[in-house]
Amino acid sequence: MGAEFVMLSLAPILIGVLAAIACALPGNFLVLRRQALIGDAISHVVLPGIVVGFLLSGTVSSWAMMAGAAGSAVVAVVLIELIRRLGRIEPGAAMGVAFTAMFAFGVLLLEQSDTSSVHLDVQHALYGNLESLIWVDARGWGSLLDPAALAELPPELPRIAIVAALMLIFTVVFWRPLKISTFDEGFAQVLGMRTNLIGFGLVIMAAVAAVAAFDAVGSIIVIAMFICPPAAARLMTNRLEHQVLWSVAFAVFSAVVGYVAAGYGPLWLGAEDAVSAAGMIATVAGLVLAIAALYAPSRRGSGVTADR
Repeated sequence: MGAEFVMLSLAPILIGVLAAIACALPGNFLVLRRQALIGDAISHVVLPGIVVGFLLSGTVSSWAMMAGAAGSAVVAVVLIELIRRLGRIEPGAAMGVAFTAMFAFGVLLLEQSDTSSVHLDVQHALYGNLESLIWVDARGWGSLLDPAALAELPPELPRIAIVAALMLIFTVVFWRPLKISTFDEGFAQVLGMRTNLIGFGLVIMAAVAAVAAFDAVGSIIVIAMFICPPAAARLMTNRLEHQVLWSVAFAVFSAVVGYVAAGYGPLWLGAEDAVSAAGMIATVAGLVLAIAALYAPSRRGSGVTADR
């Protein structure tokens, strides 16, 4: 792995790994709360917020987009509650109606907006932009110690690194209320915890992770990483602490192996063109979950909550 690897592959792999970790950390609590589809919903509902953020700011500034995405997440939560209460239908149906309607609205906004000058279109929203995030100024591993070269890193890398660190801090700082409210909401309320606020905060943090990852890797990886690594980790252990560690390990494995397989796998098999990195990373994550479902030690007890 020489200068070519550093220039062409190092930044995309790091971005993929950090995006996977940022999504997997809140995904653990969403899976345990039986709200795994919220990750799917969030990855869809943030689209109109991202487009509105771009239209209002006129740039692809991540902070404007994050503010728009967070606003979309809030609107989605309110919309789901309104549909559930007014329509008296089950939460899953309300969620499905809300996120498909908002994603369709986002697609319409994209098609009617002048986004041709930036990487913001339907294909970008689905597959991301991972392969193009190369480090042009890199001249080998020594560039990691060169401030001038480091200043030319793709902006998506420091951005997703900050968000991944934010997810880690959120998980560590709010570990106890998240854990108690996830396993026993009634007990958490007896202890004086505002479980609705905790759940809302978790959704907002998941939305932040989704939009940061969405910008670089697209909705396919976001959906896969919210669900597959935490679900596979749940099959490996009954302890939450171990589950979180397993989910991070599975997320890193899926991102690295998926990116390498997408870029080099077809060439090793005699094909001329690489395949989508986002699609391959999501495929590897799905294979990890399938293997865990067949052979993981805790798969028979995964239908109940983990040990506290």
